[in-house]
Amino acid sequence: MTLPLIVAITGATGVVYGVELLRVLKELDQPTHLILSEAAGLNLSIETDYSLEDVRSLATEVYSNKDVGAAVASGSFRTRGMIVAPCTVKTLSAIANSFTFNLVVRAADVQLKESRKLVLLVRETPLHKGHLELMTRAADCGAIILPPMPAFYHRPQTIMDLVHQTIGKALDQVGVEHDLFRRWSGHRDDACHKTGMRLSA
Repeated sequence: MTLPLIVAITGATGVVYGVELLRVLKELDQPTHLILSEAAGLNLSIETDYSLEDVRSLATEVYSNKDVGAAVASGSFRTRGMIVAPCTVKTLSAIANSFTFNLVVRAADVQLKESRKLVLLVRETPLHKGHLELMTRAADCGAIILPPMPAFYHRPQTIMDLVHQTIGKALDQVGVEHDLFRRWSGHRDDACHKTGMRLSA
């Protein structure tokens, strides 16, 4: 049996990361349990053409952020981990301080206490010292801090190429196989890829 992955979408800009993560996981036939914060619903209407129902339909199970008695609120409910995409600084702060005032933070806290993977796509810039200290505190508790920082070695052609590289890195952390971007294989091999030439050893 494949354990479900918890996906949380919070109210930071970049809800496309969470939506595309859900779409890819559904395509890969990976079960997902979704928590949408209230602000995430607002950002969906601002940043995308998706409705709340469109996004909910991509997940296997959907929970209200107010449902602190949901299955994912307990460590006895087994999961393969959790990805928060995107993750607001407010959510980061609550996780770093174990302030479990909603289901997103409670489910994240469960991942940490059960030594499961918790990946936070923290979306804010610039970062002041308080933000950095919160990241350090969360990392000290076991969270993986993975801000959506685009890479360019894979020669992205579209915005979605950049999105896929970030969510691909997040999926790597929780052990989900994918082919969302071309991986780095060394500068010699990369030169061959770009020129079509073979380099001798």
